[in-house]
Amino acid sequence: MSQSDHSTAPLTIIGTGMAGLGLARAVRSHDAERPITLISADSGEDYTKPLLSSAFTKRQTAERLAIRDAVGVAESLQVRVRIHTTVDAIDTANRQLRIGTEILPYGQLVLATGAVPRQPFDVSPALHDRVFQINDLDDYRRLRSVLDRHPGRQARIAIIGAGLVGCEFASDLHAGGHRVALISPEATPLARLLPPPLGRALGEAFEETGIRSIFERRVTALHDDGEGVTLALEDGESLEADLVLIATGLTPRTALAEAAGLAVSSAGILTDRRLATSDPNVFALGDVACVDGLGAPGNGLNAMYVQPLQASAKALAATLTGTPTEVSYGSWPIVVKTPLLPVVALPPRKAPRRWRIEGEGGDFTALAEDDNGALLGFALTGRCVRRKVELARATPPLLG
Repeated sequence: MSQSDHSTAPLTIIGTGMAGLGLARAVRSHDAERPITLISADSGEDYTKPLLSSAFTKRQTAERLAIRDAVGVAESLQVRVRIHTTVDAIDTANRQLRIGTEILPYGQLVLATGAVPRQPFDVSPALHDRVFQINDLDDYRRLRSVLDRHPGRQARIAIIGAGLVGCEFASDLHAGGHRVALISPEATPLARLLPPPLGRALGEAFEETGIRSIFERRVTALHDDGEGVTLALEDGESLEADLVLIATGLTPRTALAEAAGLAVSSAGILTDRRLATSDPNVFALGDVACVDGLGAPGNGLNAMYVQPLQASAKALAATLTGTPTEVSYGSWPIVVKTPLLPVVALPPRKAPRRWRIEGEGGDFTALAEDDNGALLGFALTGRCVRRKVELARATPPLLG
């Protein structure tokens, strides 16, 4: 393929989650004519992913969460959308994608392939309709369809993992009328976001409302017991549930990039501040990207949140349309959807010298400070969440 052929090939985006679609919209705001191809491994619907963990409370179906389907996306953005399509390989030397026997040229390529839920143990195919991991709208649709088969019935739902996703779904499913048990090897929920006193306050709020908390214990196996699931715990005890939701974290989908020879790490596809990978014609965006080392071991929390994603899409769109732009991340607190006890956190990028904690009951302020008493991050619960704007302004940016 000649250079002139490359110049007429489309901007190709692999992934149609918030990162991929957000980038396509941002590019369109700069350039209404450039050919853009979006490739999706799923149904390609436009929706807001964070709303998945509050949809039961609001009684929203997958259809109501979807803003538009793939046809609507193509029409609204004037792009080509290919759904249920798996890219088998990237040929960076010739700027081509291999999809089965098809060869698809690209001008510039953006990998917005997201992250896949971690699987802590093997799950028998017999449990397919009883064990779930929610990572996209199709996953939510599948869980919702199973629960809707028994209207009015309280399902026993065991959630493995008490991080952000596990806690939000525990709160949401409980509010939706189900009996929830939350299981985690950590001593308190949200252990990556909250120091122990604040984590205990959240755990107590869960317990008081009827969410069963099983902490400092691991699930070692899931067994088919006919109509439900038996969870085996490491201390020999067991727990029976109708459904299981596994929420044990995410791993960036880097296999396609690694096979193409792009630089990757456990934190994602390595990019610079302009979101460029080790190949100058390939970029990475969203959960799959490790931007300027952010998220690498020893370098603080990664940027798997909405505001960093939006900032990245805006900067990359400018770069792709002729204005090279480095991304900056501000001091954006994480608002956790746990109305039983409101939680806001801005985790420090490096380990603090100390946490200074004030408050009582469920109302806590925790300030992460360095050796000189400078603010590195914070965590707030209960009525103290109203301080989030004030404290965010005093905290250094995630990526300045």
